[in-house]
Amino acid sequence: MLILIAEDDELILKTIEHKLIKEGYRVILARNGKEAIDTLNAKHVDLIITDIMMPFASGIEILSALKKFEKKIPVIMLSSMGQEEVILEAFDLGAYDFVVKPFSPSELALRIRRLLPGK
Repeated sequence: MLILIAEDDELILKTIEHKLIKEGYRVILARNGKEAIDTLNAKHVDLIITDIMMPFASGIEILSALKKFEKKIPVIMLSSMGQEEVILEAFDLGAYDFVVKPFSPSELALRIRRLLPGK
């Protein structure tokens, strides 16, 4: 299973990467929204973990791009902000789950296993 992690905070990005590799997943890293969208154009991924607020393109814009590409990929949104309207917009655009920072990497791994049960 290949997971795209889109996160501009290097510490969070590396923490998630380390945990998912330890869990047996393959990962692709994107340090901003544009890199994430470019990756989605070029590769098939099984799941996306994305921060909402990132340079060049937000997590919301990544969800919109998925709709344009007509790709059905589970998306877990990450954010330190708890703005209800942003969360609702993310779910309206197809997000499967929402995790508020700071979070436990083990809890994130559990949520991923629930979305990718075949792993």
